[in-house]
Amino acid sequence: MAKKTVTRKKTAAKKAAQTSGKRNAVRKGKVAKAATKPVKKAAARKSSAPRRPKGPAWQWSAVETAAAIRSGAISAVETVEAHLDRMRAVNPRLNAVVVDLSEEALAAAHAADKRRAKGGELGLLHGVPITIKENVDYEGRPNFNGVPANKDLIAPSDSPVVRNLKKAGAIVLGLTNTPEFSFRGFTDNPLHGLTLNPWDPDITCGGSSGGAGSAVAAGIGTIAHGNDIGGSLRWPAHCNGVATIKPTQGRIPAFNASATAERPMLAHLMSAQGPLARHVADVRLALEVMSQRDPRDPWWVPAPLVGPKPKGPIKVALARIPEDMDVDPHVAAALRQAADHLERSGYRVSEVDVPDIDGVWQTWCDIITNETMVMQEAGMLKVTSEDFHKAWGGMKAKANLLDLKAWMQATAARNGHIRAWQVFFEEYPVVLAPTTVKPIPGPREDTVSAERVREIFWGEIRFISAINVLGLPGAVVPVAVHDGKPIGVQLIAGRYREDLALDAAAAIEKRAGVLAHRLWEQMD
Repeated sequence: MAKKTVTRKKTAAKKAAQTSGKRNAVRKGKVAKAATKPVKKAAARKSSAPRRPKGPAWQWSAVETAAAIRSGAISAVETVEAHLDRMRAVNPRLNAVVVDLSEEALAAAHAADKRRAKGGELGLLHGVPITIKENVDYEGRPNFNGVPANKDLIAPSDSPVVRNLKKAGAIVLGLTNTPEFSFRGFTDNPLHGLTLNPWDPDITCGGSSGGAGSAVAAGIGTIAHGNDIGGSLRWPAHCNGVATIKPTQGRIPAFNASATAERPMLAHLMSAQGPLARHVADVRLALEVMSQRDPRDPWWVPAPLVGPKPKGPIKVALARIPEDMDVDPHVAAALRQAADHLERSGYRVSEVDVPDIDGVWQTWCDIITNETMVMQEAGMLKVTSEDFHKAWGGMKAKANLLDLKAWMQATAARNGHIRAWQVFFEEYPVVLAPTTVKPIPGPREDTVSAERVREIFWGEIRFISAINVLGLPGAVVPVAVHDGKPIGVQLIAGRYREDLALDAAAAIEKRAGVLAHRLWEQMD
């Protein structure tokens, strides 16, 4: 019986071989040639070592770094060590990273390499070095937010954005500087001092995520975390020549367990967490990681990261600048250059008026100022410096003081502004606007006078702060360098359409290049 079974199997195998041979015989052209190629070449490709990106590891993008670690082209330890060496080389003159987490980072890198060696599941940012802004909770450390008096606000847990980044495998090199209470557009405080711009120490690195912008531009970390309530992601991105996205409110969860009170409603609705990076693709990757759900934020929205593509060609509104804003010719040239890059990429750009940018900005200024005056001002003034008092006084001077009825009218006006912009996006899915209309100011220019503060926020960066009250996503991408200083532009899209803003930013970056490469040449 066993012999018959073997005979049958051999006969079946013989028939299968004959059938297979007949099928192969009728194959023609390239298919037949491909089937008869020797096995050697395929084996040679499999045995080739993973390829490393060009240049030192600290210069790689986050996308490149994640791929290189995943493939085994470089270890997480080697990657982190390269970034720590870079931090030791440039941070002493910048003061961008103010809490050094080198030991923790190296321990996390060793753990990341062990996980990969064991075949464990790897996150999107496995082994990738990043920085965190020192105004969100980092477990076990004080949430100073630029204020020495906050020394006892010890974080009992990581904030949602930190937790999401760590869950994705990112490794935190350190915490970056921010002004007192993150309430200035210039990064300086009595606790850590002034952060400098790597392009030029005589211009500001921006704020309040100035330490984040300075660090990532200089090559400390591939991604820098920051946040934005009046331009605190987009302004530093412009000043330091890097890219960012201020997401739609609710896209990325936020919460600080160390806080002594809940945030006021409108402050929460106008604030957003987000990434800064040298490459638009890295901003997109970080956004995906940061936006994962956290139950501690009741305003988090599970919106898709990619929406339906508008009918092409996509129309872009080049925002017409109000007559009372004195535009520097080099800024105007950068806007035209960005528009040209978009046109050459298939977009259709038209210069048009956007819905009531002046009224939108005033609504932002009135709401945030009055809310702060009622809920926070007295406590902040007790523990802050004279510089803070000057800067805050300048911001307050442009606001209208509101009674309860006027406050309700302002919040109602906000709804009308959002509606007008949403309708506008039906025709123009993307708005191209300036970040500032003037050259980057000095590092402490908001302490000169109240009038100078008003000039900066109203006369220069009006198109940045206005967008916060709308809760809309806004990307910034560098376009040009003039007189050794970067110039960026802003791309605004409809609610939860970060993908459209980033697509347009990527189209500009493809033609303008990554400005950090020029920065490193002049730094080293």
